[in-house]
Amino acid sequence: MVEIEALDCAYGEAQVLFAMALHVMPGEVVTLMGRNGMGKTTTLKALFGLLKPKAGAIRVKGRDLTGAAPHRVAGAGLGYVPEGRQIFPRLTVEENLRATARARPQGWTLQRAYALFPRLKERRGNLGTQLSGGEQQMLAIARALMTNPDLLVLDEATEGLAPVIRAEIWSALAALRADGLAILVVDKNLKALLRIADRHVVIEGGRPAWTGTTAELNADPTRATRFLEV
Repeated sequence: MVEIEALDCAYGEAQVLFAMALHVMPGEVVTLMGRNGMGKTTTLKALFGLLKPKAGAIRVKGRDLTGAAPHRVAGAGLGYVPEGRQIFPRLTVEENLRATARARPQGWTLQRAYALFPRLKERRGNLGTQLSGGEQQMLAIARALMTNPDLLVLDEATEGLAPVIRAEIWSALAALRADGLAILVVDKNLKALLRIADRHVVIEGGRPAWTGTTAELNADPTRATRFLEV
């Protein structure tokens, strides 16, 4: 599905990623974990063409999309829920969803998005600025799903949200996994990630420090958690 190999990225003269690598297979849920400032968001920005790599390769379904424009990455089947949500604030919920909709047989529709997040249907006439933070995150996820992606990528999926909203989002991601959607997720809630993920990639200093399955992590949590502790 997606392969990132030997990726180097920098902001000006400051290099942030050093031979970063990860892959996501069809139908697989993979986490990208690490302390703040280790390069998680930079990895996702490079994946979506928002930051041009200095070296390395990014392939989507076997196609080389290294440094490709964001619209080409989206067209290849990747949906992005960025950190900070970035919904369209002056559009209604329904207008946000329609703005990104891409038709696909048996794909995502307004009705299906509202079934996943019922409170969005209740707020469908509200502007983005009139939503709570949790509702905005639900909208950002639903908006990405309306592109009918093969891989859903979430940066800080539940950061700063109330516990009840976090639980609703984790439940939705579990349902998406059950439907066979591949997911790459960044979040700090290790307990929740362990419930839904197949594999984990831990990044330290812009490099992959540990990678393994949920079973491996459960068997010896210290192998990964030592890179997550503050």
